[in-house]
Amino acid sequence: MSVRTLADGTQRHRLLTWYRVLALVVAFVLFGSTAIYLHGPVEMRAWFYPISYQSQIAQASTDHQVSPYLIAAVIECESGWDASATSSQGAVGLMQLLPSTAQQMADANLVDSSRYPVANLSDPEVNIQYGSAYLRFLIERYGELEPAIAAYNAGMGNVDAWIADGQDIRDAVEFPETSHYLLRVVRSKEAYEQIYPDVFPEWSSS
Repeated sequence: MSVRTLADGTQRHRLLTWYRVLALVVAFVLFGSTAIYLHGPVEMRAWFYPISYQSQIAQASTDHQVSPYLIAAVIECESGWDASATSSQGAVGLMQLLPSTAQQMADANLVDSSRYPVANLSDPEVNIQYGSAYLRFLIERYGELEPAIAAYNAGMGNVDAWIADGQDIRDAVEFPETSHYLLRVVRSKEAYEQIYPDVFPEWSSS
């Protein structure tokens, strides 16, 4: 065996070893992060589930009788607490609302548009008001939380079709994105309830 062949083989062996070590490190980090995300100590889980705009959430929760933890979960999953977020479909703000949806809530007198103008939908307080009103509208329409959450993502027409045969919404959802969204919101709501029981104490056990 030539010296060059030996050297090439040694280099390949070192390179493969380095890749294996790197893969193990990445796997360890991912596994550890996922474990903390799902089951870690409250202080560490709070890093994955931040919260802001508590007073605006509390007010909207009172106005529309929607759990503030659900509102926080939707904000986390929709925009990651970025009030300036917009989507390619035209959804705006923390709760990623379409202006047309907000206008429907105003037209139905579910939100006082003189106090919370639809034109100001990028304002966190206004956005949270309309998003919470829409959640209440959906919850009352379906009588259950999970179909309402699915409709927030996929629209009422799709959810109506999915549940027409009486299937459980988790089994009936046909869009992978909506299925993932539903689980994320439910999991996030539970996390917010566990991590921040003293922020909205009147709702902490709901």
